[in-house]
Amino acid sequence: MATYLLKKSYQHKTLKEVNFKDLWGDKGVFTTMRILGKPAKIIFFNSHIKNLVKSLKIYQLDRVNIQKDILKLIKLNIDKSKSYNHLLRVAVNKKIISISLRDRMTPKLKFNLKLISHKRIDPELKNLKYKLILKYLSKMDNTTSDVGLCFNKRILESGTSNIFFIKEDMVYSPSKDIYKGVTYSFFKKKLGKIINKEILINSLNDYDEILLIGSGKAVTSIDTIKEINWKRNDLKYYKILSNLYKKEILKCPIYR
Repeated sequence: MATYLLKKSYQHKTLKEVNFKDLWGDKGVFTTMRILGKPAKIIFFNSHIKNLVKSLKIYQLDRVNIQKDILKLIKLNIDKSKSYNHLLRVAVNKKIISISLRDRMTPKLKFNLKLISHKRIDPELKNLKYKLILKYLSKMDNTTSDVGLCFNKRILESGTSNIFFIKEDMVYSPSKDIYKGVTYSFFKKKLGKIINKEILINSLNDYDEILLIGSGKAVTSIDTIKEINWKRNDLKYYKILSNLYKKEILKCPIYR
């Protein structure tokens, strides 16, 4: 169960605080950012806000000054005296902007991916249609497990992250029906090449490593996929990508 430091909701028009709503299931979008340290850093902050505003425009939920107001509410809820190791979530629908901060749980090296049959609605966007996924995640220890979304014999993404598949020193990613997140984009720039292809469930035993990539999971190595008796063969790329990510965190600016 997640421990929340803060949960607040605000009206669009007035920015007046109202009773908190997480907005799950609504027509709207969200982004989840990692915030850590004192003074705080929000990892890949500008990219997250850019993607959020882009999605708002696609869903026709943007309005004059929406980005300015979101930034204002984030700043209002960040305590400069606090040391953070949290996930900052911003969710927006037609009427409400919700801000929450919850503890970031560090994934363990012994980590299982549970395969389920599900494809998100409008998967290329980070929308709020997550209720089925949350139903599964609420029953799991999120430090040791996540769900892998599968559709038409393909594996797409996890409930929380993008997935990289490693074979013969090449990095593969599903080619469609996924949201390519901010952390994904960072690694694409760093690695130079990620091969996009359909990742069939019956091909997973061809891969030596399977990695979750995202704000909450950072770089997480899958140890097992029990449904297909898959077992991790290596940690090479887990170590490479983890080091790249940690170095980038050190370079991230202090949030002001």
